[in-house]
Amino acid sequence: MGKTVTTYLIDGDPKGTQYAFISNKICQMFVVPRSNLSYLNTQEKLQKPAFYILLGEDENTKPQAYIGETENFRERVKDHDNKKTFWQKALIFVSKDADMTKADVQYLEYKAIAEAKQVNAYVLSDNKQTPKSPNLPEYQKDSMDEFFDDVKFLASFIGCNIFEVSQPKAEHLFFLKGRDCDAKGFYNSNGFTVLKGSIIAKDSVPSLAWKEKRKIMLQEYTEIIDGNLVLNSDKTFSSPSTAADFCKGSSNNGWIVWKDNDNNTLDSIYRKQLV
Repeated sequence: MGKTVTTYLIDGDPKGTQYAFISNKICQMFVVPRSNLSYLNTQEKLQKPAFYILLGEDENTKPQAYIGETENFRERVKDHDNKKTFWQKALIFVSKDADMTKADVQYLEYKAIAEAKQVNAYVLSDNKQTPKSPNLPEYQKDSMDEFFDDVKFLASFIGCNIFEVSQPKAEHLFFLKGRDCDAKGFYNSNGFTVLKGSIIAKDSVPSLAWKEKRKIMLQEYTEIIDGNLVLNSDKTFSSPSTAADFCKGSSNNGWIVWKDNDNNTLDSIYRKQLV
């Protein structure tokens, strides 16, 4: 079933301040860059109970986030602006039609931290503990569960995969072996995703152009299990070749080296169809 998402660019910049909502839904997301916090002064909704995510991006490391709730985001963010250096933009979620309660946003925080830690796509070093679920009536939990589904959709809509769990179909899986690597993944519109549990080559060949960046990524995305370097969360790369380079620690043509169970290359499945 299709969905209609309305997005308004406050300053006409696709990377600037904006808000978005799904038609016939009450969840509204504000995206506010750190450089434009003055916008909060104009929005009464952001001076009431809200659930929020602070996002920081660094192309050399795993992205970082902080998940929180507050009774007044405009006042709360002043403290974050003074004490947290990593973040570059805030995603703030409020109800379009009615104000949420303190318990509502606490429940969203509880759900969000638990799911984000399970997905493990972002560093949540400032969310050291997973909060307990507040005491909400069952009907209100159901309402907030539906609201949180919309939170996840809107976050994904702007490219934030903090809650995304990969669910590939078996027939779309591709495999890569060699140089102590035994990896699997799948290809879609987001790029090539290497799946959690894949065994990754421990070292890089001297000629690999981004070996230093790969070394940092290995520290953040892998752990030693039974002597093997194992990916501890799904990781999506912009291209199949970059995914293969990361897995093997050498330069590869990802369209050729990734193969399915029938020995078909990624190229033959996704590109030869266009001929």
